[in-house]
This record gives sequence, structure tokens and C-alpha cells, in this order.
Amino acid sequence: QMRLVESGGGLVQPGGSLRLSCAASASIYSIYAMAWHRQVPGKARELVAVISSGSTNYADSVKGRFTISQDNAKNTVYLQMNNLKPEDTAVYYCAGAEGPTEYHYWGQGTQVTVSS
Repeated sequence: QMRLVESGGGLVQPGGSLRLSCAASASIYSIYAMAWHRQVPGKARELVAVISSGSTNYADSVKGRFTISQDNAKNTVYLQMNNLKPEDTAVYYCAGAEGPTEYHYWGQGTQVTVSS
């Protein structure tokens, strides 16, 4: 069973940047996909960015501002977030999928707050 631990969240002003990290307890080299989701209280969890076999996809709301990447040697996935907006405020979760139909592994989440 793979464990995922997120870090890097915090409070940032609008227009600022943060980099989230997701450390995996096992190799992510053969994982089908790694992704970042986010959730605001009272709303459904939203897929923000996904990386699979080197290809990436993003939610329309973050395209051009967020970048997902992974370092297989460190078993770590990153989410670089630039030009942050108040609407990016959420708990961000790292997730891993063994196949195309569901995410099997989840982290505990890290809070990102964008506010002046």
C-alpha cells in the first residue's frame, strides 16, 4: 500500500507562488498516473492536474499558471503554482492511480490559502 504525504501549502498573497510536494512511500515509476486534486468545503473534489507517462493535463481554471511534474528518483510529485488567485484557496490532495478508472492512493491534504 503506497502512502502519499503532501507538503508546501500555506498562506500566500494574490499573484504569489507556491510549490506543493507529494512524497510517495514507494516507487512511482510504474504508477499509471499521479495527480493533484483540490477541495473547498461544501464542494466536490476537483481534479487540478494529472501526469501520466510524461503527458500532462490541467483543469481550464489553472492552465498556464500551474505545472505538475514528477521526479522518479525521489518518488516525488510536484505542483508549481504561479499567479495564485483567491479562488485557488482549497485543500490540495495528491493521488495515485494504478489504472485509468480510479485513484487508489490519497494523501492527507495540504491547505493553500490565497488572501491579502
